[in-house]
Amino acid sequence: MNPEKLAKLQNTVRTGGKGTVRRKKKVVHKSGAQDDKKIQAILKKLQVNPLPGFTEVNMFKEDGTILHFDQPKVQANFPSKTFAISGKAETKQIQELLPGILQQMGPEALASINQMAQQMRAQQQAQAAAGGAQDDDVPDLVDSFDQSQD
Repeated sequence: MNPEKLAKLQNTVRTGGKGTVRRKKKVVHKSGAQDDKKIQAILKKLQVNPLPGFTEVNMFKEDGTILHFDQPKVQANFPSKTFAISGKAETKQIQELLPGILQQMGPEALASINQMAQQMRAQQQAQAAAGGAQDDDVPDLVDSFDQSQD
């Protein structure tokens, strides 16, 4: 590149005059601890109590996905019907958790599982029909490997 062009570009980048500091104010990033303290203070005002013994929490969404918490911290205030669940959440599909979550599902979720099973059957039938046209079998041997070659 042309050194004159580079020098010209360097001069236009400077925000102040020659010798000025590039940054006037240091940006201080807030940590999540302050937010966590605020949330805990609000929960204390709501008089929630911790509930021990939860190994997982699953929240079913309308689009068929599940919000899955593993080893969550659960707090509740039963008279006001307030629950607070904190921990690492993962969004998963129903198929990933299916055998273990059948007992947690209500009647409307079971209807969606039936619909999903019908869709899977239709996909398998379509794949079987498409697979019938293709020959995935092992081809027959033309030469015998048992014969010794000299």
